[in-house]
Amino acid sequence: MHCASCVAKVEGALRGVPGVRDATVNLATERATVLFDATAPGMPALRRAVAAAGYEIPEPPSAATAAATERAREAEKAAEDRALRRRVVVGALLSAPILVGSMREVFWSAPAWLGDPWLLLALATPVQFWVGAPFHRGFLRDLRYRSASMSTLVSIGTNAAYFGSLALTVWPRASLAGLGPAPVATYYDTASIVITLVVLGRWLEARARGRTGEAIRRLVSLSPRTARVLRDGLDADVPVEALIVGDLIRVRPGERVPVDGVVIEGASTVDESMLTGEGLPVEKRPGTALFSGTVNRTGSFVFRATRVGGDTTLARIIRLVEDAQGSRAPIQRLADRVAAAFVPLVLAIAGAAFLAWWLLGPAPALLHAVTSAVAVLVVACPCAMGLATPTAIMVGTGRGAEHGVLIRSAEALERLHRVGTIVVDKTGTLTVGRPGVTDVAPAAGVRPEELLALAAAAEQGSEHPVGEALVTRAKELGLGLPAVGDFRAISGQGVEARAGEGQVLLGSPRLMAAHGVDTAALAPALARLAREGKTAVCVALAGRAQGVIAVADLLKPEAAATVAALGRLGLTVIMLTGDARPTAAAVARQAGIDRVEAEVLPADKAGTIKALQAEGRLVAMVGDGINDAPALAQADVGIAMGGGSDVAIEAADVTLMRGDLRGLVTAVELSRQTIRVVKQNLFWAFGYNLVLVPVAAGVLYPLWGILLSPILAGAAMALSSVSVVTNSLRLKRTRLGPDEDR
Repeated sequence: MHCASCVAKVEGALRGVPGVRDATVNLATERATVLFDATAPGMPALRRAVAAAGYEIPEPPSAATAAATERAREAEKAAEDRALRRRVVVGALLSAPILVGSMREVFWSAPAWLGDPWLLLALATPVQFWVGAPFHRGFLRDLRYRSASMSTLVSIGTNAAYFGSLALTVWPRASLAGLGPAPVATYYDTASIVITLVVLGRWLEARARGRTGEAIRRLVSLSPRTARVLRDGLDADVPVEALIVGDLIRVRPGERVPVDGVVIEGASTVDESMLTGEGLPVEKRPGTALFSGTVNRTGSFVFRATRVGGDTTLARIIRLVEDAQGSRAPIQRLADRVAAAFVPLVLAIAGAAFLAWWLLGPAPALLHAVTSAVAVLVVACPCAMGLATPTAIMVGTGRGAEHGVLIRSAEALERLHRVGTIVVDKTGTLTVGRPGVTDVAPAAGVRPEELLALAAAAEQGSEHPVGEALVTRAKELGLGLPAVGDFRAISGQGVEARAGEGQVLLGSPRLMAAHGVDTAALAPALARLAREGKTAVCVALAGRAQGVIAVADLLKPEAAATVAALGRLGLTVIMLTGDARPTAAAVARQAGIDRVEAEVLPADKAGTIKALQAEGRLVAMVGDGINDAPALAQADVGIAMGGGSDVAIEAADVTLMRGDLRGLVTAVELSRQTIRVVKQNLFWAFGYNLVLVPVAAGVLYPLWGILLSPILAGAAMALSSVSVVTNSLRLKRTRLGPDEDR
């Protein structure tokens, strides 16, 4: 496919198959997405329909051979690039002397023999029929299938100039209407240079379009071709395609992880930046998860394969990015409607211009008529309209994948740029999702380290999240823990243990009161912590209060900066949580969020989103992708926090692979910049045709005597497509994320 008309023809053919509900075709990726009923006749019928439209569908790759298929596709693109380059070189070498010989009044030093029509014919013929062969073949195919495309316009226009010049060469003094008996100049230069320029534009466009798919190629390249499998006590290199779930695989320093799995032996650090965008290596020990395509940095380890082939995280990400790049944004619909009627309209305008100049134009009327008709046919460029949206979507979604932001579709990308309200879940989204020690307030005469060490010692055997937080904090500080035994959990109140100095109590003030411990000295600290929404743990030893320790779900380090950045983007941020209002309000204050919806049950979160939408808001919901599933589905855009393996990758409109809130700013900025580029592309694509087609038809001639040369028309047509793709490629250089990340 080469233009928007090709897209319309293939889509029409697919939609005409019984059982097909909808079909979308992407010019940039050369892929079709078909939605069909269970009763649809299947792939053979789709192939026949596409073949009847003059195109073909290659054999689809399997998920396990995605890398090999991508390499084969790259080899095919490289061969196409070389073929186009040869045509450009030959066309330029032959067209240059044709141009000089045809315009000797400009190139005054050119020898007279260079302007001989028979020499020009000899030079122009290979350009017309070899360099321009793809256009003529496309025109013949269009005739066969009773359709029209860009090839139709180029072939008719250049053939008119070539064969008209051929007639004047063979019959130089023929008396043709409007010409008179005098010999006239030929238009071999028009035919040759237009073909060369259009082929040059197609070559430049193909090279630029190749750069839009770099994200997919980089992801595919992450998958190694072989893996070192442990079998019968020996290491054996086997193809990745041959791996099965349960295989034990050894990975050495510097090697890539071939499939998803779990470490069972050894330890190392792994670079996961290409999957998550996180630059810091991640520690891997027995029991931790591994993802295909990541790079082992330091140690050697053995892991058990849990996902292979098309089920690996890398394969799923590649599939999602391909789907997003092949999808169509709603903003493209106008261009699609115009493209469907564009080529027939251009043919009608060219015919009208020819008749008007022939019947009403000045002498030589026929030459003016031919020139204007050829200029109209050549200058019209449905390529730019077809490429305006998909190239920007390809670059934008690929850029997002490089930053750990997976965007599921072009429609989601477009909706996100219009979102005005972002609802953020608290636990696991704004906060880290697990309790941590925030305050240590010892009683008089007790050092903070002693208080925390005593509490951690008493909680060593506990599996309660609060106890785990106390032990973790003590270990982080390297505290030595006193000997404590006889641990006993008291349901709903706390824990009891025995130390050398006496009984140790940890828990609520109610537990202290039940054991006769005076907590009056702790009252100010308890009141303050209650206002801040933190969980207060009183500690007592031998009947005497030792102090109070506060535990809370800690705010993520980047949360406040992210909320501030979203505010600067003009977005309203609302926190949604099932927590009690004091706790929710305290977290919101730390994050800089003004509006809080607290004490909302999981089943009611979708209702909260619906209420905001009823206010006329376009809402994005940010959650963990599982507990918040109803709210994510209700929102206009669902954004899931993921760690690379979460099922949210396939459930949400957008997934932040790093689980880092800064990715939210990246997603919003990316959506806005991508849609801005799409609008620019569509503006120039439509503006180009609205301005230059009438100029080529000669509307300016009666006023200012201006006519558009077919040569300039060909140059403008080639540059229009290249400019659209080049403008899209600007997205690769845009800066994304909060200011501190730049």
